[in-house]
Amino acid sequence: MAPKKEMEVVKGLDVERYMGRWYEIASFPSFFQPKNGVDTRATYTLNSDGTIHVLNETWSDGKRDSIEGTAYKADAKSDEAKLKVKFYVPPFLPIIPVTGDYWVLYIDDDYQYALIGQPSRKYLWILSRKTHLEDEIYNQLVQKAVEEGYDVSKLHKTPQHDPPPESDGASTDNKGIWWIKSLFGK
Repeated sequence: MAPKKEMEVVKGLDVERYMGRWYEIASFPSFFQPKNGVDTRATYTLNSDGTIHVLNETWSDGKRDSIEGTAYKADAKSDEAKLKVKFYVPPFLPIIPVTGDYWVLYIDDDYQYALIGQPSRKYLWILSRKTHLEDEIYNQLVQKAVEEGYDVSKLHKTPQHDPPPESDGASTDNKGIWWIKSLFGK
């Protein structure tokens, strides 16, 4: 089998425009997210040192699960949108840093939807500023993923409610139990 070509990533990403809330429209299921998670989203905030604060939230069984981390450019001199994201696991005992790749493979000119992947092609996310994405745009992003060598049969749509749930006042699993459960595929 021929080796897959290097993925194309966005160049010259405007990090400030990228900040804010993004809803997960679809993704490859991953062991670190609850299997029955809904309303999954990420909120990015620029830190004063140029790094990015990451808040990932999802709801399962009516409870809000979240994890916070930090994103930064993999190569400060490059104009490619290749970021590293660092989380500490388990979240309630921040000892072990887990770092992953976060490559912006596509973003529209208005910064309203994006395709995120990483070099092993084990993870893929379709993100949108709104809780729903038009089929035509969704299909274009899926096609882009195919062109970048992804097996899109693994793509799973994330249920999103409109309006989305509020973080405040949500019953929260802050002990990180969800993280342990997710390791065992619960």
